[in-house]
Amino acid sequence: MASRHTLAREVSVQGVTLHAGVPSRLQLLPAVSGTGIEFRRADLKGSAPIPALWSNVAETRLGTVLRGPDGSSVGVVEHLMSALAGAEIDDCIVEVEGPEPPLLDGDALSFLVLIEGAGARAQDEVQVLRLNRAIEVSSASASVKLLPAAAAEFHFEIDFPGTVIGRQAFSCAFDRETFRREIAPARTFGFLKEAEQLRAAGYGRGADLTNTLVIDGPALMNPALQRFPDEFVRHKILDAVGDLKLAGLPVIARFEGRKSSHALNNQLLRAVFADPANYRIGRA
Repeated sequence: MASRHTLAREVSVQGVTLHAGVPSRLQLLPAVSGTGIEFRRADLKGSAPIPALWSNVAETRLGTVLRGPDGSSVGVVEHLMSALAGAEIDDCIVEVEGPEPPLLDGDALSFLVLIEGAGARAQDEVQVLRLNRAIEVSSASASVKLLPAAAAEFHFEIDFPGTVIGRQAFSCAFDRETFRREIAPARTFGFLKEAEQLRAAGYGRGADLTNTLVIDGPALMNPALQRFPDEFVRHKILDAVGDLKLAGLPVIARFEGRKSSHALNNQLLRAVFADPANYRIGRA
């Protein structure tokens, strides 16, 4: 019988947030079985807990933002959610002192190491979601789908012509070892030509050449930071893993993304849950 897991003990870390560029303290605490992943804004006294669910996603333009019933929010949750998925943590209280978790190294590995340091404790039997049929959503230039499969898998394709990225594709099984080795280390990336405009609008103020792969047309400004030749598409899978964690339980399916975004990833989950005939929930 496969079990749900929570942390064996609480752990914390501090750093600077990606968009606001302000200090943030993150604390991860054990939670009782059935809690799921629940965010709490520790800096907003009396604010309501925010369950990490697809239905609480309020914004997706530059990261996945969750909003609670009282209007409080926490942004850029995808890297942490990805690490929690990769570590197979089902129940956890996430306390954040700030508008976002800290960016740390711009990857999921930083959070994964923190979680691994806490250890895991088995709880009740875990339930998983399986697809009864393929579900797909698309826009003019992008698409994302979930397909029935015996095990969780990810495939992603991106294309940034005229840049150092170009066309990239990557596929992998989703298990703890593969995630830690192939996906979790992939850092976030951004384009130099957009940086000033974003910062003027209050975004990307915590990104720099030590935590973000910065692209200037056909060149990468900080190549020493790069961990994989195809790190960009791997990071897209990292984001997708985090967005899919918002289903609220493990999804056993094949994910296929083509130029997909946080917005499409969330629309995909909304499409899945729009009709109970799309899926079934049962033992792992």
